[in-house]
Amino acid sequence: MSKKKHNKDVEDVEKELAQEVENETVLEEIVADEIDELAELQVKLDEMENKYLKAYAEMQNNQRRANEERQTILKYRSQDLARKILPSLDNLERALAVEGLTDDVKKGLEMTHESLLNALKEEGVVEVATDGEFDPNFHMSVQTAPADDEHPADTIAQVLQKGYQLHERNLRPAMVVVYQ
Repeated sequence: MSKKKHNKDVEDVEKELAQEVENETVLEEIVADEIDELAELQVKLDEMENKYLKAYAEMQNNQRRANEERQTILKYRSQDLARKILPSLDNLERALAVEGLTDDVKKGLEMTHESLLNALKEEGVVEVATDGEFDPNFHMSVQTAPADDEHPADTIAQVLQKGYQLHERNLRPAMVVVYQ
């Protein structure tokens, strides 16, 4: 081979190698840019996923709270009506205690009283227990009586007005006389 041709071949190979090195450098830069862009996109994706999870959790919590509120509203829906009816129930009980009522009138009052009690019971209204120990959560002491051996202190001596609860919520405390 001639030296010229050989030099030309070497030059061509060197040019090709230089071109390949340049191409590889450009490709490496492109790949590096793509990797950086991919990393940025991954960060954005992670942020969006976190935002989505937070929004989903918040939505679930709001839904749970709304359901609980709805349940509470349904559970205590008759509270105001029951409070308004209790004085009428007290008046019926006082009327039943009056002596000299005819049998028909007494029977009518008893039926009305029983019907009213059943309607309240169906809605979850129950009478506050007044036998035993005084509990300020359910009873209101309006008088005291002296305690003795038979009647220990802090027990209920007499009920002046019945108290009522709707489920576990007090509608009205029982007014009682307490031994002291």
